[in-house]
Amino acid sequence: MSFTIRPLRTGEAALYRDIRLEALRTHPDALAAPYEHEAAQPLGFFAGRLRDSTVFGGFRGLALLGVAGFMVRSGVRRAHIGTLWGMYVRAEARGTGLSRLLVEAVLDHARDHVEVVRLTVTANNTVAHRLYAAAGFEPYGVERHALKVDGRYLDEVLMVNWLTRNA
Repeated sequence: MSFTIRPLRTGEAALYRDIRLEALRTHPDALAAPYEHEAAQPLGFFAGRLRDSTVFGGFRGLALLGVAGFMVRSGVRRAHIGTLWGMYVRAEARGTGLSRLLVEAVLDHARDHVEVVRLTVTANNTVAHRLYAAAGFEPYGVERHALKVDGRYLDEVLMVNWLTRNA
């Protein structure tokens, strides 16, 4: 299965909104935002995300099958740190290598902008842990009770990829 990986454009906000809401609805434990909150947002909210961050899309033909976001921390003293966020691959594309391609695209892009990439992943998401470890991310801590979903607390593992030897 071959994919095209590229940054989404602001004009693709409706495509992004569809996959983002699917991710939030089907995997509420995996992402920090609640479905109800983002489902209530206008299309401009999603266009703003695409404008303010780099969100890579994984396409097979015209079908958007996966996304992974990247943003640089604000502030002069934190501008060397990037964050990988909002990673999601649709069920029909899992196990195809698309997740790996999206993470690689984020890291390739990040090398031109930051020295370090961080992410968080829920402690019980072993598939994501393996993916990120294979891409060079290392755990550096656990944030206990980082998320509260339907009255349940979820811990998040903090992971980092040191892109440069100086970091």
